[in-house]
Amino acid sequence: MRTELLTIGAFAKASRLSPKALRLYDELRLLRPARVDPDTGYRYYAPAQLERARLVAWLRRLGMPLAGIRTVCSLEPVEAAREIRAYWARAEAETAARRDLAAFLVDQLTTEPEREPTGMLELRYSAHSDRGHVRPANQDTVYAGRGLLAVADGCGPAGAPASRAAVAALKRLEDAGEPAAGGVLNQLEDAVRGADEAVRELAEGDAENGTTLTALLWTGSKLALVHIGDSRAYLLRDGELFRITHDHSVVQSLIDEGRLTPEEADSHPQRALLFKALGGGPDQVPDLRLHDARTGDRYLLCSDGLTGVVPDGRVRELLAAAPGPEAAVHRLIGAANAAGGPDNVSCVVADVVETSPA
Repeated sequence: MRTELLTIGAFAKASRLSPKALRLYDELRLLRPARVDPDTGYRYYAPAQLERARLVAWLRRLGMPLAGIRTVCSLEPVEAAREIRAYWARAEAETAARRDLAAFLVDQLTTEPEREPTGMLELRYSAHSDRGHVRPANQDTVYAGRGLLAVADGCGPAGAPASRAAVAALKRLEDAGEPAAGGVLNQLEDAVRGADEAVRELAEGDAENGTTLTALLWTGSKLALVHIGDSRAYLLRDGELFRITHDHSVVQSLIDEGRLTPEEADSHPQRALLFKALGGGPDQVPDLRLHDARTGDRYLLCSDGLTGVVPDGRVRELLAAAPGPEAAVHRLIGAANAAGGPDNVSCVVADVVETSPA
């Protein structure tokens, strides 16, 4: 018995997709009609295609890009469900970053200006990078200056020049002088876009090449954070350690979805696999936000050569006990190497201190 085909109008109504969307999905080979009239070009669909069409409609409502929908539609149900969970975990992380920025903007617009402090704030800092005990070369780049703190962890054959190029793009902001707090995030976004282009040129089309980038730009009273990848930034305040970045890694997305515990992530075979890094193209959007600086704050930026082998509790102990940034940096790197030093390890530590005006 021949199945009755639905006209594009009837199919659009049943699937809650517009005829325009159905024509687009046909062109993209995402949802092909069962039959196209050779004379009129009119499209007809089989009732059995409704399930796929409704899935496409739901995924579009979720905000999933067409490339992601194509992937989901090609998978078996269980694998498709995992892909959707992973997409939504990434979406929630990105939403959280935008929420933080929105909260900052609301605060800036509604809070009465505070009186100028009697003293000025500045950073005292130290940075060091070590090859570790296993890797044949060091692909990390670190930098610490009066206006910029940065760590980049390169990967692939061009990893070392990629990490250097990423940090160099931000150093130009420091060289331009202390930025205004209001426009610093826009400046950072532009600089990171330039860094991504530089890294892609070095990569020469090789997807294995890229770099993480985690940096803080000093405005005189605030620190602007830019972050992409799995290097990290921490804040030690009043004896408590706060992680202020979120890893853009496969294992972190699995943790966010509840499919993996942090303990299981430590030994996961894909723990070094990133879904965001510089060199991946303009769709690899970094996290950007501002942090209010307080006297006594101590900031740590580090590559995963530290956090992969030294637990956060031990990191807190070493940071809190060190008398200054230089001692903290060397103690942290020493702890990573004492744990086997399986990767390059890089640390930047900076203290926020108050100095009397001249």
